[in-house]
Amino acid sequence: MTAITWSELLAWSFSPLGWLYRALTAAPDAAVLWSQNLLCALIAVLVALALDRLWGEPPAWLHPVVYMGKLLSVIGKYIAPRAEQSQDWMRFVLGMVAWCALAAIVFVIYWAILFLLPYQPWWLAGVFMGVLLKPLLSWRMLRDEVLAVEAALQQSLPAGRERLSWLVSRDTSQLDAATVRESAIETLAENLGDSVIAPLFWFAIAGLPGAAVYRLANTADAMWGYPGWRGQGEDRRYWQWAGKWAARADDVLNWVPARLTAAWLALLAGGVAWGALRRDARVTPSPNGGWPMGAMALALGVHLSKPGVYQLNPQGMAPGAPHLQQAVNLASKVIVVQVVCVLFAIFSVALWMGTRHA
Repeated sequence: MTAITWSELLAWSFSPLGWLYRALTAAPDAAVLWSQNLLCALIAVLVALALDRLWGEPPAWLHPVVYMGKLLSVIGKYIAPRAEQSQDWMRFVLGMVAWCALAAIVFVIYWAILFLLPYQPWWLAGVFMGVLLKPLLSWRMLRDEVLAVEAALQQSLPAGRERLSWLVSRDTSQLDAATVRESAIETLAENLGDSVIAPLFWFAIAGLPGAAVYRLANTADAMWGYPGWRGQGEDRRYWQWAGKWAARADDVLNWVPARLTAAWLALLAGGVAWGALRRDARVTPSPNGGWPMGAMALALGVHLSKPGVYQLNPQGMAPGAPHLQQAVNLASKVIVVQVVCVLFAIFSVALWMGTRHA
């Protein structure tokens, strides 16, 4: 990272979009240095996606999201009550304060790590940044788990239900084969946004600290954000109020990425009417989940639903075995397009640096 003044430290030290702005507005010599920072961020995205493709998830003892989950689990025992409460603003405030404190800690840790990275040669920082970014996004594991549901269904319906239960929180014991596939396709579409597009989006906005805070928020939503009873035995807690802040924070942070994911799916599939997508996106309880799920349903021409809750593309057919593979293929195209866009950006920035420095 280039040398910067103290007045620029907080404003530009972690944001690739900030680096882009400085590269476009600074004097020629300084612009080249800011462009190197931007190239580091682009290299980081390529490295992260390559590591995910080649090796998948790091071991649990090296995975920052695992530690986020453990910390959230410990703190959750103190902020959520053991007894059901109809209205409990104190628990809401406790959940809000705990979430904000954890987010601040995660942000500062990753912000500090940026200043410990080696920056000579300049591109080496991009490699290390990519290694740190990889655990904050996940595509290979999502793809493999969704395909494993179809493989289990080929063995038997009970096996498919059991494998799906690894991915979703709903009761799978009464689902038929089509509904198992519906749930798997929904999970794939929604988590394409949550696990890939959203971390990359927040990395672009606020660098490693932004991606890390997003991943904390997404994990907190999964562990704290669902209302009602969660956990077993001594860990059983009532999350109706204590998890409201975590749920709303995740909604806010996913608002743009969910729509970006839907746009990519619709664009790459072709023939998806935006009006129909907007109609379907409104019927889900989540303000965001309906966008990628609705885009996937329309792209595949299938019906997706949660019984008694929502119907997406209700005129579509029940998904069969080919549709789940088609869903994976379409989501994979979204990943490939991200790589192509990054490569194009690297080429453009490098070319611009050459003309600027000449």
